[in-house]
Amino acid sequence: MFDTMTVTKAAAGLFGTFLVLLLAKWGAEALYHADGHGETASYIIETESSGESADGEEVVFEDMLAAADPDKGARVFRKCSACHKLEDGANGTGPYLYGVVDRPVASANGFGGYSPSMQAHGGNWTPEALDAFLTNPKSYISGTSMSFAGLKKPQDRADLIAYLQTIGN
Repeated sequence: MFDTMTVTKAAAGLFGTFLVLLLAKWGAEALYHADGHGETASYIIETESSGESADGEEVVFEDMLAAADPDKGARVFRKCSACHKLEDGANGTGPYLYGVVDRPVASANGFGGYSPSMQAHGGNWTPEALDAFLTNPKSYISGTSMSFAGLKKPQDRADLIAYLQTIGN
């Protein structure tokens, strides 16, 4: 059987632990107070929308592509390199991207993993089509087997497409 002293020690340990956790919670709330200060946020992060510049004027994709930096696009390509290769005919999980700009959709030689929706899409991978696809692949070609979420920054897409234009074209 349990004696009174053992039960008291166990209860004191349990309640002591809860007390320490409660005090730590109160201390953390005091240090990292997260409630808003009025109706405005504590800080605002400005982001560029997909079709407008920071000053609100419309950005034309062709202008952005003309000013794109292929070296920056090579860094953006690292996100793609897990599934895609740049060597001609070197398919990976995804088709090779050598000469992809202006190549017909779903036409990489030797790649058999195209989804039916990708095969049925048709057309060519023009810079504009690549831009739309890379924004959100699943919404551009519904049913695609490409699991990548997309590149949200228009400049990243333009840099990547400029880089891909230098590979095999």
